[in-house]
Amino acid sequence: MKKIFFAATAMLLSVCTLHAQSQDEAMKAWQNFMTPGDMHKWLAGRTGTWEAEVSMWMDPAAPPTKSKSTDVVTMSPSGLFQIGNYSSTMMGMPFQGQSTLGYDNAKKKFVLSWIDNFSSGMVIMYGEYDAATKTLSLTGVQTDPVTGKDSPIRQVNVYHDEDSYTTTMYGAGMDGKEMKFMEGTYHRKK
Repeated sequence: MKKIFFAATAMLLSVCTLHAQSQDEAMKAWQNFMTPGDMHKWLAGRTGTWEAEVSMWMDPAAPPTKSKSTDVVTMSPSGLFQIGNYSSTMMGMPFQGQSTLGYDNAKKKFVLSWIDNFSSGMVIMYGEYDAATKTLSLTGVQTDPVTGKDSPIRQVNVYHDEDSYTTTMYGAGMDGKEMKFMEGTYHRKK
């Protein structure tokens, strides 16, 4: 009987130790997940008011329509997310959107969400930054309002210097093939 008691006690102690280690590991993982790192500092360096003339294509064979746009970019209080408030015109109507761009410490990827007043859907994209080419490439999905299904979308930001970058957006055209539908070079307002 004593042997069973000692064996059960030893097993309980080892389970408790493993549980404590698991709790410590989980706590450390959460701490790392919520702590801004180098990529968040990079995002914080891109805050400010950005202005551009944006070209938009509805048909790749037709000339683009152009409009002025402004994106006011701030950081969330946690320092984990860049929040953009975008305003422009599209098809002669006011166009407003909001983006949230962050770096997911656990997935080791950037994540972007986008909403605007021309859609009841939400765009979600993930991607990586290439420091050698100063390019942030994101891919994801948006809702096709005709079919109600997900449609691929891609965004490429090329950072020329601290005060300018070009963003290019690609999505499915009427034929289902990828086409460029928006491009603009943004300059930070001084």
